[in-house]
Amino acid sequence: MVLFDLFKKKEPMTDEQLKLEYLWEKWRLEEVPEPYNTLMTYYKEIKKEGHTRFFLNIAFCGEVEKAVNKIGDLLPPILCENLKTAYSHYVVLVNEENEETEQKIRECDTFFDENEQLLLDMIQEYADTLEV
Repeated sequence: MVLFDLFKKKEPMTDEQLKLEYLWEKWRLEEVPEPYNTLMTYYKEIKKEGHTRFFLNIAFCGEVEKAVNKIGDLLPPILCENLKTAYSHYVVLVNEENEETEQKIRECDTFFDENEQLLLDMIQEYADTLEV
């Protein structure tokens, strides 16, 4: 049965899917304007390894608090609050590593995963404004 799937025609991509793929390609090429570039980076980093990785990478390249405020202004309130909670725990973790704080950040990661569609919808809305 699987062999026959190889010969099956793929459905053409919708305009919405094409625009989203185009946007992600522009992001990979670092051609997406702010604040969407940081927002998309946030999404990718959280999906890879969580808030701690995002904060550490931003700290390496720039100001974490500035990035948190920039994307926090875009996010729906529940994701914004989650981001700010994760950031407050990150600040504690930078000064004093402990399992309790790490667990709280992981809880923020889980909350993000449960509500990620809100962010994906925002990215799609932005992609829909692009000309491909």
